[in-house]
Amino acid sequence: MKILLVEDDKTIADAVAMVLTKQRYLVDIAGDGQDGWEFAQVCAYDLIVLDVMLPKLDGISLCRQLRREGYQMPILLLTARHTGTDKVMGLDAGADDYVVKPFDFPELTARIRALLRRTNSTLPLVLESGKLRLDPSTCEVTYGNLALHITPTEYSLLELFLRNQQRVFSRSAIIDHLWSLDDPPAEDTIKSYIKSLRQKLKVAGAPKDLIETVYGLGYRLKHLPDEEKCQTQTTEAELSSAQQQTMLAVAKLQKDFQARMSDRLSVLNQATIALKEGKLSEQIRSAAEMEAHKLAGSLGSFGFALGSQLAEEIEDILQARTFLDQVQSLRLCELVTALHQEIEKASVESTCVELLKSDWYPRVLIVSNDTQLIEQLVKEAATQKILVETFPDRATARSEIAAQNPDLVLLDLCFPDDEKDSLTLLTELSHQIPPVPVMVFTNQNSLTARLEVARRGGCGFLHKSMLPAKVLGLVIQVLQRFHANHARVMIVDDDPQVLTFIQNLLEPWGIKLATLQDPRRFWDVLTEFSPELLILDVKMPQINGLELCQVVRNDPHWSKLPVLFLTAHTEADTVDQIFAAGADDFVSKPIVGQKLVTRILNRLQRSQLTRLSDFLWTLCGTS
Repeated sequence: MKILLVEDDKTIADAVAMVLTKQRYLVDIAGDGQDGWEFAQVCAYDLIVLDVMLPKLDGISLCRQLRREGYQMPILLLTARHTGTDKVMGLDAGADDYVVKPFDFPELTARIRALLRRTNSTLPLVLESGKLRLDPSTCEVTYGNLALHITPTEYSLLELFLRNQQRVFSRSAIIDHLWSLDDPPAEDTIKSYIKSLRQKLKVAGAPKDLIETVYGLGYRLKHLPDEEKCQTQTTEAELSSAQQQTMLAVAKLQKDFQARMSDRLSVLNQATIALKEGKLSEQIRSAAEMEAHKLAGSLGSFGFALGSQLAEEIEDILQARTFLDQVQSLRLCELVTALHQEIEKASVESTCVELLKSDWYPRVLIVSNDTQLIEQLVKEAATQKILVETFPDRATARSEIAAQNPDLVLLDLCFPDDEKDSLTLLTELSHQIPPVPVMVFTNQNSLTARLEVARRGGCGFLHKSMLPAKVLGLVIQVLQRFHANHARVMIVDDDPQVLTFIQNLLEPWGIKLATLQDPRRFWDVLTEFSPELLILDVKMPQINGLELCQVVRNDPHWSKLPVLFLTAHTEADTVDQIFAAGADDFVSKPIVGQKLVTRILNRLQRSQLTRLSDFLWTLCGTS
């Protein structure tokens, strides 16, 4: 189903669109009221989500204009205040419902589902035609007892037919319903989707003409009168599945949202500086008021309730339009400072929650024939979110490790037959790309044994007398270090060959990459990707790496981001400039692959430890 979202706050608009897209809605975004009006004239939408405060044409006026022109589809208003004025005016203008900012994403999506059900009141919550069944709450499609594995576009096409049974859709009409205005496909593409969908239905046992062609007109779902239909209600479990999808999408968005806050906070900072200097112009005041208004709505929606309250109080002070006396001026500065601190605190906490309380269940393989040791470790692992598999011999372990790629291996060196083979396995695992972390068990305690394990790449030397709880505590510490491999790294270099080389070098390690050849797009990519490490080339056209590093260091949100430079100029003056700009490290060109990987992994691991330390200091300061 197709939804038009009219919202000028890009952060909120992108977030709402992502959540709705996860639930298989097609979303068009208009950034102001005039664009919203033009979109509604061109496309047939099933629902419009409309912000009240919009540039060019406000939401209530747009709603009134749509109803005056005979628009019948439901309209949901987003209002920014708890007062009743906007609500009453919006409902009188023809809106069907409203949601107050800041809103909960699950509530918003529930209101949208309710309005869409009201519009299609004759349809059951689960769509059926004969043996064909589509459940919008779980996005599952079945024919008889068989599940259909279809693409998102095929799903949307099938939903369109089921919601409009017996209606004929031309190819152009299908495009209007299922694609946004930005990327409509050629009409011949529809034919390919229909062919693919028919084939998958046929494999599941459906008649080959279940989607029939009405020659000269288009396609429709064939009515099968001899097959019994039943109306099925959405179960509580199915509804919770949709809510779970929403919450997973929101959790991902929270981190991206925090990365974009610096620009908005800088507008408020500008207002407080101008106020202290006695230069608060109407233009600066108006811009700060608008940003505070948007923050009051968006912060609460992303789970920062206190930040939302602070932004709302800032907006109230700026909205007064009267001369700010000394008390009001002091209060405004205090509120802006408190808002900065709240967002920074939330950023640190969310990072450490991700490190310490993630839903990541590490997989540990134990290679040992010591049944007593294995039994104790398996029992302890069950209490610590660690998945354990055991192998009594090294030959089986070798093949299983290659197939399963575990997060860590606990290797017993005390096999009765041959300790050297255990050390050989240690060498193999620690030198593959990416390496598998290996911690060893042994009854030995000599320096010679410790050196041998260290030289072969082992990352833990454990005596068999250790308690299982302590062993697994050390395992978790090592896993947290190696979990840095899943970090995000952004690389800026004007040489495409360098970007390709580093990309091929790092991707096998599981590192997520954003590569950028044009430094003029730096800020957009930085705030969108939210990296944990930044790699910059020194010499680039338009904007060089030193300037980009200074931009990062000047921003409160990004000032602690680790920065590593690439340079072909290693003379003393250049190196001095690199560190003066705020670099953490540099690697000389031509790049030595293993050297660069080692520097990156070490920097990511240090960054994680620093964030953990900051979080613990924060806890100590607030306890």
